[in-house]
Amino acid sequence: VLAERAGFDAIFSSDHLQPWAPRQGQSGFAWAWLGAAMQATQRCRFGVITVPSGWRYQPVVLAQAIATLGLLFPNRLPWVAFGSGEAVNECAVGVDWPHKDERNARLKEGVEIIRALLAGATVTHRGRVQAVNAKLWSRPRESAQVVGAATSESTAAWLATWADGLLTTCHDVKQLRRIVQAFRDAGGADKPVHVKVDLSWAETDEAALLQAHEQWRYNMIGSGFNWDVSDPSHFERAARFIRPEDVRQAVFASADLDEHVERLVEIGRLGVATIDIHNVGRNQAEFIDAFGRHVLRRLR
Repeated sequence: VLAERAGFDAIFSSDHLQPWAPRQGQSGFAWAWLGAAMQATQRCRFGVITVPSGWRYQPVVLAQAIATLGLLFPNRLPWVAFGSGEAVNECAVGVDWPHKDERNARLKEGVEIIRALLAGATVTHRGRVQAVNAKLWSRPRESAQVVGAATSESTAAWLATWADGLLTTCHDVKQLRRIVQAFRDAGGADKPVHVKVDLSWAETDEAALLQAHEQWRYNMIGSGFNWDVSDPSHFERAARFIRPEDVRQAVFASADLDEHVERLVEIGRLGVATIDIHNVGRNQAEFIDAFGRHVLRRLR
C-alpha cells in the first residue's frame, strides 16, 4: 500500500519456502500474500517467480493459482516468471535434487503444461512432470505471460526459444548487457526483459553497506552453491568470512539517491520493460518514501 501511494507501478514477489539464512527470519507463502496485496491495492500490477517442476508445486496447481488471481484481479498479474529452482525451497518435500540439465527439462515441461491450461486446453502429459485430463474451470480472459528466469547468457539464449520474456538480475551492467543480448540474439528481440536490481539505501553510506552485508551477503556465495544447498544454516556458515566491503560486488550500496538514479537510468537504456528495485534492507518504509519522492519521477 505504501509503494502504491508513493508512485511505484508494480510489485514483485519471490516464491520461497525458506529464507537463505536464519537471521532473515521470515518466508511467507507468496500466493496467499499476492491475493491479500492485490485486494489491498488498486492500481499496482504484480509479478512473481516460482518453480513449476513438480516438486513443491505440481504445475496443474500453479496454473490454477495463476488463473484464479487473474480472474479475481484482471490485468493485475500480467506475467509470471518460472525458474529451475533452488534446493532450499524444493527439497523440503523429500525430493532428490537433480543436476541443472534435468531441472531445466522439468522446468520446460511444467511451463508447457501451465501454458496449455491457461489457454483453456484439457491436458494429459506423461513425462518428467505429469498431468492427466487436467482442466481449469475458472480462467481470466487474458492469461499471464510466461517469462523465463536466467542469470547466465546460455540460459537466457535457451529461454528465448520458448519463453514470452526474460527475467534476470543485475549486479554488473556489462554482464547484464551480455545476458540481454544473448536473449535477443537467440529469438527474444521482440520480447520483454525484466530486470531485478539488488541495492541498499540508507541514511548513510556506512548504514547502507552494513545492512547489505547483514541481509544479502549470502547472495555472494555463488549460484551453484545457492541452487544446491537445502539448509538455511549452511548459507550462514558459508558466508561467515564475507566482509562488508566485499558485498559491494553484489549490491550497489549508497546513501546518495543521485547515484542510484544514474545506475538505474543506465540499466533502463538497455531497453528493458521493467526494473524491480529491490532494497535489501529492512528499512522498507523509509526506502519507499525516499525513492517515491526523489527517484521514480527521474526514471520516467
